[in-house]
Amino acid sequence: MEDPKRLEEGFGNGTKRATVANDDQDKKIAETVHGNEEKSRTNLDLPEEQKEEQPLIKHKTKRVATLDAFRGLTIVFMILVDDAGEAYPRIDHSPWNGCTLADFVLPFFLFIVGVAVALALKRIPEVKSAIRKIILRTLKLLFWGILLQGGYSHAPYNLSYGVDMKHIRWCGILQRIALVYFVVALIEALTTKLRPTSLKSGHFSIFTAYKWQWIGGFVAFVIYMVTTFSLFVPDWSFVVYEDDKAERYTVKCGMRGHLGPACNAVGYVDRQVWGINHLYTEPVWTRLRACTFSSPGSGPFRADAPSWCRAPFEPEGLLSSISAIVTGTIGIHYGHVLIHYKEHAERLKQWVLMGVCLLTVACVLHFTDAIPINKQLYSFSYVCFTAGAAAIVFCGLYILIDVWGLRTPFLFLEWIGMNAMLVFVMAAQGIFAAFVNGWYFKNPDNNLVKWIQQHVFIDVWKSERLGTLLYVIFAEITFWAVVSGILHKLGIYWKL
Repeated sequence: MEDPKRLEEGFGNGTKRATVANDDQDKKIAETVHGNEEKSRTNLDLPEEQKEEQPLIKHKTKRVATLDAFRGLTIVFMILVDDAGEAYPRIDHSPWNGCTLADFVLPFFLFIVGVAVALALKRIPEVKSAIRKIILRTLKLLFWGILLQGGYSHAPYNLSYGVDMKHIRWCGILQRIALVYFVVALIEALTTKLRPTSLKSGHFSIFTAYKWQWIGGFVAFVIYMVTTFSLFVPDWSFVVYEDDKAERYTVKCGMRGHLGPACNAVGYVDRQVWGINHLYTEPVWTRLRACTFSSPGSGPFRADAPSWCRAPFEPEGLLSSISAIVTGTIGIHYGHVLIHYKEHAERLKQWVLMGVCLLTVACVLHFTDAIPINKQLYSFSYVCFTAGAAAIVFCGLYILIDVWGLRTPFLFLEWIGMNAMLVFVMAAQGIFAAFVNGWYFKNPDNNLVKWIQQHVFIDVWKSERLGTLLYVIFAEITFWAVVSGILHKLGIYWKL
């Protein structure tokens, strides 16, 4: 019987009184953080925008540009780690415990989703209408998620389309965003009449004023923690098809509360709910030292690799997505602070303090081995660590852009953030590259994308790693920043 605990490690087989502004100020803030954002919002920030809320007379006020810049930065990170991660494994997803640059991307998305939802649903004239829009947007996100990551699209280098429904993948990035958005936006909409018109004095008044949002996050936390540490995980098996041969492997478990790759409750729930044939077939744990000598990069399996190295695992599964709701709840809180506190110092004090607390909790849990930071399980320490990091980055951008007025150097991030869905689909999911690759010469491998990457970058710099990185920076990130800037000037945005 294999010991998953050893195998996963590579062994063996002072607060100022804050009030909501008066009606005139509300109109200005709506123009600042919502009215102008109406044009620049994208699906990834998922607000329920209320066009009827916009004032008839526009006020020339400075809007919070940090939201778009933060969203754009997250998209840039995604493109970088997706397309350069193979050349630089240290920025790719951590094989199991730990956190790399790639592991910050999805939590950053969920964080800014929460911030945007708080701003967009600040005032709701009609709750039923808002709920209908929330449901419709959720369904649209689920559709795009399944279309792009369910196996139908094989972009960018495989020009075929279609998926066997017996093996379609139901989960993915947009599906997780859809679930988190649906829960946090629904709570925000249903509690609109329970919100106070002003905050009481005291640092914790902002928390008590929105207690239902925190209760929702706490319920998600309890469901995740109880299930993770109490659910019994029995032995399980799977079939690997290779060279037209089918081979069945069995993983020995029979335990509770295990946080390793083989026998965790997160994987067990997904196998039971979705079915093992509908899970992600290339999990990052294949880069563990227990599975390959090429760790942390990809490589052939070791001769003594445990059976679970070949097994499927869903990194955006059901139970881990429930845990991700907490990230969205934290983002909602940051949006509430932005609404209620009007001065930069008060906002930053609230944001930085909470960010530091989250990072502290995460480090204590991780380094005491109580709950390791783990993206695949979306562990509570991972929630705290990534949300705390998002908070600090958000504060840094806010200081640079909205406080000090250094907006010009970050305009390219704003442009990408304003058309985040477009860049996500075309660049991060490789749809535009697949379109270009469709115009090949003699054979599909002889295409423009590969020619540019090889002859303009790799051959010139005499390094595949450096050439790949420069290609991603200039031919992808810079290219889409320019395209996004042009679209912004033309007033063109992709919205659901």
